[in-house]
Amino acid sequence: MSGDAHAFWLAEPGRGEIRPVTVGDPGPGEVLVRTLHSGVSRGTETLVFRGGVPDSQHAAMRAPFQEGDFPAPVKYGYLSVGLVEQGPPELLGRTVFALYPHQTRYVVPAAAVTVIPDTVPAGRAVLAGTVETAVNALWDAAPLVGDRIAVVGAGMVGASVAAVLARFPAAKVQLVDADPAKAAVADALGVGFALPGDAAGDCDLVVHASATSAGLTRALELLAAEATVIELSWYGDREVSVPLGEFFHSRRLVVKSSQVGGIAPARRGRRSYADRLAIALDLLADPIFDALITGESDFAQLPEVMPRLTDGSLPALCHLINYPAGE
Repeated sequence: MSGDAHAFWLAEPGRGEIRPVTVGDPGPGEVLVRTLHSGVSRGTETLVFRGGVPDSQHAAMRAPFQEGDFPAPVKYGYLSVGLVEQGPPELLGRTVFALYPHQTRYVVPAAAVTVIPDTVPAGRAVLAGTVETAVNALWDAAPLVGDRIAVVGAGMVGASVAAVLARFPAAKVQLVDADPAKAAVADALGVGFALPGDAAGDCDLVVHASATSAGLTRALELLAAEATVIELSWYGDREVSVPLGEFFHSRRLVVKSSQVGGIAPARRGRRSYADRLAIALDLLADPIFDALITGESDFAQLPEVMPRLTDGSLPALCHLINYPAGE
């Protein structure tokens, strides 16, 4: 046996704990990974932590290597970076990304890990899953050169979208958020910032990622006639109210959903999940993405950290979890 490991479990909504697990030896076509870092995706993972996944979405919300079922007990997470300690020669000793929960060591199929380019630090690589979401959203959005674009909601997903758009030719990008402190994030990404009431309208495209009714309403207000909101928010069990009277029909506005669970129709059949993740990792060579990692803790602190991330007393975009070297 490869030995004992430890994993973070949601024992019940609002309470997590570290549990011991036994990890077997990898079989043919498998790898043993020792975790270096994982990331807490503040939006989705805190929704899971508070027990907010609707019954109708239990199957759709399952992570690839999840154990247990919603609402709890469940082992959940999907932003893991580690070192391959056993496996095929071409992967041995390589640093890899996997959609695995918070656990110190694990065995997965070799096809489930992606080698991280040497140009991307291991800590920054935990953002791969979220930047992949941004790539998929922009495949759905199809921005054009010189577009006026607003990203409403400067959380982890919204900031990732803004970071990718920051390099788009001649685009005028503004990151919109109710928290004035997010201006520092926008500045680090090289895009403009505005409070909701100050945001510039007549936008060719708005990407909404605030997960609030007020944010979606403001996103619609910012659109030019016949323009589109790409809806990236995951609301969980919360009802959403949005004004579809007033100007919605007269200006022929569009609300279009985007979800990373499937390849955007614009690229379906021509790009695979592996292709999309590889694009995200290539983008992460840019150090501007370091602005999305806003705090870090040791793995043993996760039971205390998750409640604080969930109630907002520990503000974060992506919170980095560091793992002990010897376990």
